[in-house]
Amino acid sequence: MKPLGPIPAGYEAIDGELAIGGAPASHWVEAIGRTPLFVYSRDRIAQRFADLRAAMPDRLKINYAIKANSFAPLLKFVSTLADGLDIASGGELDMVRAVDFDLSRVSFAGPGKRDSELEAAIGSGVTLNLESESEAERALAIAERLGKTPSLAIRVNPDFELKGSGMKMGGGPKPFGIDAERVPALIRSIIGAGCDFRGLHIFTGSQALSAEAVIDMQAKVLDCADRLASEAGVNLPKLNMGGGFGIPYFPGDKPLDIAAVGHALDRRFAELPDTLAGAELFLELGRYLVGEAGVYLTRIVDRKESYGETYLVTDGGLHHQLAASGNFGTVVRRNYPVAIASRFDAEAEETANVVGCLCTPLDRLADKAHLPRAEVGDLVAVFCAGAYGASASPSAFLGQGPAEEMLV
Repeated sequence: MKPLGPIPAGYEAIDGELAIGGAPASHWVEAIGRTPLFVYSRDRIAQRFADLRAAMPDRLKINYAIKANSFAPLLKFVSTLADGLDIASGGELDMVRAVDFDLSRVSFAGPGKRDSELEAAIGSGVTLNLESESEAERALAIAERLGKTPSLAIRVNPDFELKGSGMKMGGGPKPFGIDAERVPALIRSIIGAGCDFRGLHIFTGSQALSAEAVIDMQAKVLDCADRLASEAGVNLPKLNMGGGFGIPYFPGDKPLDIAAVGHALDRRFAELPDTLAGAELFLELGRYLVGEAGVYLTRIVDRKESYGETYLVTDGGLHHQLAASGNFGTVVRRNYPVAIASRFDAEAEETANVVGCLCTPLDRLADKAHLPRAEVGDLVAVFCAGAYGASASPSAFLGQGPAEEMLV
């Protein structure tokens, strides 16, 4: 038997069945007409924003990184709660346009931006987070051709990383950002070229659950930003401090202590250097804001025995939940939080493997999990599905197609 990840706090049962958004899971399946289905809770997203704002210093602003989940109704809702949106492609810029968000509050990061993407961003007033000197040259040339003053920030690849992060995006050789030692010269260069300098973006990693590691990283980010601004002889208008806040996915994971993080930031913000005293300070978060608000529902279509093991075969799988299958950045596969939604308050009584419908041994949703006995027709719930589920999975694999999504 292998333990399951922790189900996020607050999920309860109605008449024995998992409740989402105040109604049983089967209610939403019947409303949409089929499985698999992602269900996202407005209330949980709003509460996450409220809890975060209560824990953080008042001056700290919150940006939403839409790569975590760009489902249009969810994006529209989150855009009413966030101070800004962070995108990583021209396609995501189109998504933001569609929800009628103020494009001056959008920043665009990511290596390998095409000239067409740079032109679209500059033409619409989006802030470009420059990832290289050559990207800066291309952006300035495009702006000159358009007769526009570009809004440019610099993404820094610092000489440190976020300890214990799931994915490291700073420190050492990386495709992301400009090595810190070269940043002051670029600041002076783009300001001299007449751009609207919008500050620095320092994102070092993601999916950290240690408050100590996050506090250490944020202190280093502030020190780094001060040093680079001082060397360039400027005061920063903005500093995107990155994010890195994780959520519990696996057995033994504990929630990040955001109160401790907030207290530490309060102390640092009380003694900011002149280079940062007037800066707008941002967190950039994705999964932390929406991850626990989503549940993936898939129906059991077969129950079978194989050499003494039970398999619950569902109509879903890795084509919608690549991360839960263990094929999205993890080295050793561990179980996500999974439950039999139809029997949410029942006692566990058997060990079963929950698998998807794809013809590959990679398609696993839970290995040797201790679960209530489930039958064909029952619904399985995979939690922490609000981020990097539908937006980060190969829905076209084997012609299965995308899952339905709904915000409730």
